[in-house]
Amino acid sequence: MILAKNIHKYYDNLHVLKGVDLHINKGEIVSIVGASGAGKTTLLQILGTLDNFDKGALTINNEQIAALNKRQLAAFRNTSLGFIFQFHQLLPEFTALENVCIPGFIKKTNKTEVEKRAKELLAFLGLKSRENHKPNELSGGEQQRVAVARALINNPAIILADEPSGNLDTKSAENLHELFFKLRDEFGQTFIIVTHNKDLAAMADRKLVMRDGTISGQ
Repeated sequence: MILAKNIHKYYDNLHVLKGVDLHINKGEIVSIVGASGAGKTTLLQILGTLDNFDKGALTINNEQIAALNKRQLAAFRNTSLGFIFQFHQLLPEFTALENVCIPGFIKKTNKTEVEKRAKELLAFLGLKSRENHKPNELSGGEQQRVAVARALINNPAIILADEPSGNLDTKSAENLHELFFKLRDEFGQTFIIVTHNKDLAAMADRKLVMRDGTISGQ
C-alpha cells in the first residue's frame, strides 16, 4: 500500500528527514509519534503528496510518486488520499453537506451522486439532522466529523490525519478515535495518524516513533 525508501527532506540547510524507511499495509491503522520537530508532519505531508522529497523513493497504491507530474499528482491526491487536520478547515460560507461535497465536485463526479454519498456519510457519522447547518452552527466535534466525511467522499484508499483530535475536548476526542476504527472496519481504509495523544497512539495497529528525522519502532 505504502512503501517509502530512504526518504530525505531538506529545507535550505536544515536536514529534516534523514533516510526514512516505511512500509504500511492495506487496512492498517498506524500512529506516528515523537517530539515536536522530529519530522512527523513533514513526513505526513510527503506521504500525502503535499510536499516533495529530495532523495529516496515513494510508492503509494502502486503509483511511483516521483514519476507523476503536477496534474497527475493532483488527480492522484484527489482520488486516492483523504486528509483530516487538527483544525477542520471547513469553508464557513457553506453548509456541512456542501463542505463534504467539494472534493467530489473537484473530481467532477455527477452532482446527484456526490450529494447522495455525502448524505449517506453524514448519516453514518450521526449528522443527518445537521447537514444544512454551517460550521459556526456546529460543535467542535461535529465540525471534525464533517471534515471526516469530506475526507471520505471520494472513497480514498488512504486517510492521513495530523493531530485530528488535538482541538477537541476529551469526550469528542474519544469518539473520534473510536470512529477511525469503525471506518476502517466499514470501508477498509488505511489510516496514518500523527498524534501526541497517547491513548490514540496506543490504539493503533502499529505505533511508529520518530526521532531526529528517522523512524524507529516498526
